Parts: sequence; C-alpha cells; structure tokens
Amino acid sequence: MIQERRQTDKDMHYFWDELNLAQKFSVAELQRFGYELRFVRQQNNHKVAVLFAGNKMAAIDNEGQIDTEPQVVLRH
Repeated sequence: MIQERRQTDKDMHYFWDELNLAQKFSVAELQRFGYELRFVRQQNNHKVAVLFAGNKMAAIDNEGQIDTEPQVVLRH
C-alpha cells in the first residue's frame, strides 16, 4: 500500500514559523515565480527551506541565500 503525504495549511504555517526573517523574504521572492514551500530541514544547526515549482527545486539557507540547484536528498 502506498501512502501519500499531503501538506495541509497547518503544515505550511508550521514550516513558515520555522524560518528566520531572511529566509521568509527569500521564500516570498521565490513564490512570485511559482515556488511553494514544501519543508524545512535541519542541517548542521541551521535550517534549510526547500521549495518546488513543478519539477524545479530551490533551497534557502540560514542567511536567506537562494540555491536553484541544491544538493538536497529527498526522502520517499
């Protein structure tokens, strides 16, 4: 049986609340181009926001820097 994980508005608010101000600005910028915040991952004491627009992925580091070719390993 395959279980599909769907995000709810509650999840999105939780992820948004996990971001610092610089990351929130960068997320808002990427949303203008159709990206949606999918999850926030903890890496080396820093949080990384991961967004998708179709099959394109972007990541935002702790300083708010946007990487449109991130090396993020997705869990299935």
